[in-house]
Amino acid sequence: MNINPINRINTTNINMKNNPQEDNKPVLCSDENKLVKELDKMSMINNVNIGKKDYELNLSKEELEKRTHKDYLTTKKMLDTDASEYLALSDGDKEALKHLVKAASVLDKVNMELDNPNNLPFKEYLEKEIEKGNENARLTKILFDAQKGVCSLDRESNMIELAKGVSERPGKGVYPQDLEKEEFHNILIKMLKEGKVDDVAKILNQRTVVERVGNELVATDYVDKFKDEFSYMASELEKASEVSTNEDFNEFLKLQAKALRTADPMLDAYADKKWATLQDTPLEFTITRENYSDELTETVVENPELKKLLDENGIVPVAKDFLGGRVGIVNKKGTDAILGVKNYLPLMAQNMPFKDDYIQNISPDKESKQTMVDVDLVAITGDVGEFRAGITLAENLPNDDKLSIKELDGGRRNVYHRQIRLITSEDAKEKMRKRLDATLNPELHKYYNDEADHWFTVGHENGHSLGPKSGTEGLGKYKSIIEENKADMISLAMLDVLTEAGMYTPEQRNQIIVTYAADNMMTSKPTLSQAHRVRSVMQNYYFIKEGALEISKDGVLNVNIDKMVPTARKMLEEIIQVQMKGDFSKGEKYVLDNFVWTPEMEKMAENIKKVSKTLNGKVESPLADKLLNE
Repeated sequence: MNINPINRINTTNINMKNNPQEDNKPVLCSDENKLVKELDKMSMINNVNIGKKDYELNLSKEELEKRTHKDYLTTKKMLDTDASEYLALSDGDKEALKHLVKAASVLDKVNMELDNPNNLPFKEYLEKEIEKGNENARLTKILFDAQKGVCSLDRESNMIELAKGVSERPGKGVYPQDLEKEEFHNILIKMLKEGKVDDVAKILNQRTVVERVGNELVATDYVDKFKDEFSYMASELEKASEVSTNEDFNEFLKLQAKALRTADPMLDAYADKKWATLQDTPLEFTITRENYSDELTETVVENPELKKLLDENGIVPVAKDFLGGRVGIVNKKGTDAILGVKNYLPLMAQNMPFKDDYIQNISPDKESKQTMVDVDLVAITGDVGEFRAGITLAENLPNDDKLSIKELDGGRRNVYHRQIRLITSEDAKEKMRKRLDATLNPELHKYYNDEADHWFTVGHENGHSLGPKSGTEGLGKYKSIIEENKADMISLAMLDVLTEAGMYTPEQRNQIIVTYAADNMMTSKPTLSQAHRVRSVMQNYYFIKEGALEISKDGVLNVNIDKMVPTARKMLEEIIQVQMKGDFSKGEKYVLDNFVWTPEMEKMAENIKKVSKTLNGKVESPLADKLLNE
C-alpha cells in the first residue's frame, strides 16, 4: 500500500495540555485521583468511562476553527453526481453501483468498532449535542467524520484526541482496553501450557476480535462478531450480482457474499483468488483488509518464552485486519497505461537481489498472476477512507498472510485511486509551486512532475509482489516498516533496468527520481507506529549518508541523480537480507539505525510548514451520498 497524505506525507497528533478547557478542570487530591484512575481502568473493560456521565470535548473552539478551516483541512472529492464516468454506465451497472455503495457504507461502522470502542458512542454523543446547538460539537464532528474516529494522528504526527480521557490503545478496539502487553503475553503463555493451542491460534489470527472471559482471552471471528452487518452487506452484493453486466465480476460478488455469511477463512480465500483475476470489468468493489494498525499482536515475538511456545505449536502471529470498502468505476485509459508494466514484472523479478534464495509472488519465467486497474472512486469507507493526514493512493492485495496466496496459489491485484492522486485545482497547483520554491534546488524544478509520483507508486505497488513472500513474521512490529521500505526501494532500484528495457524514457527516469525525493520530505518526525512515514525518514537518512541527497543549512534539497539508483539498490539488498533472516532483533537494529531525524530534516520541515498549513483531510462523496438515499 502507498499513502498520499498531501504528497505522500502521512499522519500527525497534537498535545492539548495547553487547551484552555483544562483551566476549568477540578484539581483532585491524591486519594481521589487514585480512585478515579482505578475506576477508569476498570471501566476500560467495557470501554465505558464510568467516571463521567457524558463525553467532554477536548479541543478548544479556537483549535477546532483552525483545524476545520480549508487551509488546514484539505478535501479529496470522489465522483460527482453528473460525472461522465457514471453517466456512461449501462443501466444494469448503475443499479449494481447503488448496491455496492450500500454494502461498502456498512464498513464505516464496523471499522470504527475495530478502531476504538468509543467511536460509535462518541459519534452518537456529538449528534445529540449538535441538536442542542453545540457549535464545538458541530466542528468536532467535522474532524471526527474526516478521520473516522475519536483519536488520530495528524500530518505533524501529533495525536488528536477529540474527547477528554479517550486515548488510542495499542490493541485498538480488537483487544480489551485494559490489556497491557505483559499481561497479554502471560495469559497466552498460561493458555499454551494448559494445552489451549487452538484458542491461542485464534487469538493471534488476523480476523478476530478478542475479549476477556474470566482470566482468559477469547477470540471471535469477524463474521460472527458482525453477523448482522455482514449479512446486510452480503444481501447487497447478491443484488448487485443480479444486475451487473460482467459475469466474472458477478461471480466474485457471489463468492464474497458467501464469505460474509460464514466464518470460514477459506471462503474469503476463494473470493480473494477470483477478485485478483478481475481485469476487464466496468465496476470495482473491494473489501480491503490491511493489518498496519494493530500494535499488540506482533509483540508476542518479543517475549522469548512465548515465542518458543508459539514456534513449538506452529502458531504464526498475524496482526489484526482493519476493514475498508472501495467502490469505483474502472478507467480504461488509465488502466491501459498501467498495464504496460505487467510485461516487465518478470524482468524485475529476475533483477531482485538474492532472487535464488527465496520464493516471490512474481516468477521470472512465468506469466505474472497480477492484475491492475486504475479506478475513478465513488466511495471509500472504513479503513481505506480514513483521512488521517494521509490517505491511500493505491493498494496491492491480497497480502501475503491471506490464504488465497498461501493455500490456493492465487494472484494479486493492484488498484490505483485516481481521485486521490490527481491535483486538478489551481489552488492545489499553486500550493505545490510554493512548496517547491521553499524546499527544492531551483535547477531541479524542471524534473518535478505530478504524474511521476503515480509512476513511482506503480513501481511501489508491484514491489510488494517481489522479494520474500513468507518468513518475515518474526520481524514483529518492524515487519510493515521494512516491507514498505522494500517496495519503495524496488521502485527506485529498478529504474535503470526499466529505462533500458524501454518502459521509461531517460527524462521520465529523472522525473521519478526528483519527484520521489521532493515528496519524501516531511513536516515532522513520525512515531514508530507509522510504518509509511518511518520508512521515509529511514530512506532520507540513508540517502543523505550515501551522498545521494543533500539538505542545505537553509533547508533546501539537492538531488544527486546519478547516485540515487545505486543507493536504492544498496538499501534494497540490505532490506532483503533482513527479511530473509526474519529475526526480530536484526530487524529492530536495521530500523533504529536508519530512523534518524537530523537537524537538516527539521529545517526542511520548517520550510514546508511555512508554505503548507494542511494538518488533516476529508473526503467528499457526492455520487455515493445520492446512491445511498435511492
